[in-house]
Formats: sequence, C-alpha cells, structure tokens
Amino acid sequence: QVQLVESGGGLVQPGESLRLSCAASGSIFMIYSMSWYRQAPGNQRELVATITSGGSINYTDSVKGRFTISRDMTKNTVYLQMNSLKPADTAVYYCNADLRDAGSGSRSLDSWGQGTQVTVSS
Repeated sequence: QVQLVESGGGLVQPGESLRLSCAASGSIFMIYSMSWYRQAPGNQRELVATITSGGSINYTDSVKGRFTISRDMTKNTVYLQMNSLKPADTAVYYCNADLRDAGSGSRSLDSWGQGTQVTVSS
C-alpha cells in the first residue's frame, strides 16, 4: 500500500508565495512521475504540473513562469513552489504518483494524497 501526504497549504494574499510538499511512502518499487493537480469548488480537477523520473517537466499554461515543480527522489518527495499567487489559484491541491507497487508489481496512477487547501485572498 502506498501513501501520499501533502503539506504546505494555507491562506495568502495575492502576489505572495507558498511551497507545497508531497511525500510518498509504503510499498513502492519505482516512481515514474509525480504530479500536482488542483480542484476549485464547482470545477473539475485539473493537472497543474508533472515531473518524471527522468526530469522532464510540464506545466499547465496558467501557471507557467509562476510555479516550479521539483523533486527529491531519494525521499520520494515532490515540491511545488508557487509564486505570484492569484485568487484564481485558490483550490485544493492534490499530489498524484505514477508508480509501480513493490508488493503487487502492478503499475498504476491510483495513488493520491488527501489534498491541501490553498486560498489566495486579500
């Protein structure tokens, strides 16, 4: 079984910064990529950023130039540095991992964290 635990959310004013962390633990053989998603009230969950084990990175257009995803694979941890935050960034942020389970040997995208609330408001 795999657990993903996010931290770092909070309430900030427009223009300020936050850094989210997500640590994966449990029965992990290999992590192929880790991603951040977000979901605002009434909206579908959207992909924000992805980083692969090879270091490839992708961002959704609305966060390019403001958000930075990084990872520490020795700790199975991914980070999301969010700068110049806007009210439109307000959402619950979720961590997701594409990984192979060490116990079952299966690969899946079903590992999610519990989410962390980010609120940007003056």
